Amino acid sequence: MPSISARIPDDEREELEEVADLLDEDKSTTIRKALDEGLRSIRVRIAAERYQSGAVSVNEAARLAGVSLAEWLEIARERNLTTQLRPEDVERDAESATEL
Repeated sequence: MPSISARIPDDEREELEEVADLLDEDKSTTIRKALDEGLRSIRVRIAAERYQSGAVSVNEAARLAGVSLAEWLEIARERNLTTQLRPEDVERDAESATEL
C-alpha cells in the first residue's frame, strides 16, 4: 500500500488522536476511514449538485457518486432532490433501470 504524508494543524492532529481513541484504532486506520468517508461524501455532494441543476441524469449522478442506481435513488429521495431533465434523459434512465 502506498504511503502519503500530509501536514495538519495541531488541532486536527489532536482531533485525529481523539477519534482514533474513540474507535480504539491506530491513527493510520482512522485516517483511511476518514478519507474514505470524506471522499464518498464529496462524491455524493457533487453528484447531488449536478443532478439538481439538471446537468446530469440519474445514471450519471449514480456513477459520479460511486453508488448503484438504487442507492442513488434513495439518496435523491432522502435529500428531496428534483431535476430539470429533458424527456429523452428520463427515457434513457428508464430504459437503463429496466435492464437492472
